[in-house]
Amino acid sequence: MIVALLFTLSHYQYTYKNIKITHAETIGVGHFQLRILIASGLSFSADSMEILLLSFLSMILQDQWDLSPNQTASITACVFAGAFVGTLILGPLGDRIGRRPVFLLGGIIISFFGLTTALSRTFEMLLLNRFWVGFGVGGLTVPFDILAEFLPTSARGKNLSCIEFFWTAGSMSVPLVAYITVGSGRSWQLFVMVCAVPCLASVIYGSIYVPESPRWLISCGRSKEALEILKQAATVNGKDIDVLFPKGVVLKDEREESSNFGDLFKPKWRKLTVNLWGVFAGYAIGYYGTIIAVARVFERVEDDMDSSETTSNDSGVDFDYSAIFISSCSEIIGTIIVLLFVDRVGRVPLQVYSYISSGICFFVLCFFATSDKRGLLMFFAFMLRVFEMAGNCATWLSITEVLSTEIRSTGHSAANAVARLGAFSSPFLVEGNISLRKVGTIMLAIHVLTAYCASHIPETKDVSLGEKKQNKVEV
Repeated sequence: MIVALLFTLSHYQYTYKNIKITHAETIGVGHFQLRILIASGLSFSADSMEILLLSFLSMILQDQWDLSPNQTASITACVFAGAFVGTLILGPLGDRIGRRPVFLLGGIIISFFGLTTALSRTFEMLLLNRFWVGFGVGGLTVPFDILAEFLPTSARGKNLSCIEFFWTAGSMSVPLVAYITVGSGRSWQLFVMVCAVPCLASVIYGSIYVPESPRWLISCGRSKEALEILKQAATVNGKDIDVLFPKGVVLKDEREESSNFGDLFKPKWRKLTVNLWGVFAGYAIGYYGTIIAVARVFERVEDDMDSSETTSNDSGVDFDYSAIFISSCSEIIGTIIVLLFVDRVGRVPLQVYSYISSGICFFVLCFFATSDKRGLLMFFAFMLRVFEMAGNCATWLSITEVLSTEIRSTGHSAANAVARLGAFSSPFLVEGNISLRKVGTIMLAIHVLTAYCASHIPETKDVSLGEKKQNKVEV
């Protein structure tokens, strides 16, 4: 996998002896790019763990603190509320003060409040800490954008998709950490503290090795600083900077621009914004709805099984750690699908086919939920999560590429905020007294609408960041 993570830097326009030239400047494949990927990947992994640990923490505290169902649900809701606010603040901040400071700020917030969660002695204090963890998670888009802005067009698709392996690694780590801590009789406090470690590592590593984005510096008219970063990158990769950057070379200044959420509804961006928000809302409802629905389906199957085949734990909460771990592993397959096809079929077709396939799998799983064919249900549950992950990967890649530099963080964070609202609503759509067949029908319709919105996003395969070309896929 390390080989796939190595790549070359983007192309920059510069002037040489007062003559403007467009030049494909390659600084080589080496440690500089890998460092950025590791820092961004650790951030992704940490965010994944902080979100997915809620499935364990809420159940544990419901048992130990004797929480009501509404109180238990509010633990998860608080994190998504914080993430919603965080995306609205940290994203635009990345366009105003730079990618690097916001990247580090988000990591510090997650690390600090993730650790102080273990010190919570009251329900109110727990909610406050988890809200601020969610706020930091709201900055998830910024490290992803940093990585995108250091990638050339030819290598961007596969390499941006590689970061999703870190997300999957985080989701796979949560049940393992839970088993080692909670499952071995240790406290939930140790569980949440261990889950905060990757984010702390990301902050330390990123503060040392992650520079500011040259693209952002150029968009702010700070071309000299951008050139110095490119020279440092070339040096780290073992290149001769005197050859790559002859004396007298300066990067071409771009007009300084600032952005806010109102800019997303200017004629230039309005249609794209609506479609991106539709896709992000749909994928969030689908992803988190999948996790809830699969648990509900197999809980029903367990109820139908002979009592001699089930286990219980009278002394506390008991989790099927192996089943949760295997379910998380399916995301690896989804990420591999993106790596294999994202630069062949394109971002838009991959999203459309993935979301439609997810909707079909969701419908079939819910339709046959009362069936005694456990193997069939496990197959469709596995494939459902595969296609959800594939669609999500392609969506995150597409939005990063289709937005221009001056509005990228703002647009990405706004879409991510809409996704948080979708995630917040998913339990109300999937849980409750609604029959699973109705749930399957509703989720199929949502996935079709998501695919429709995705089909109207400009294709960015083989296109430079911020540029667009027309699609050939319609739904």
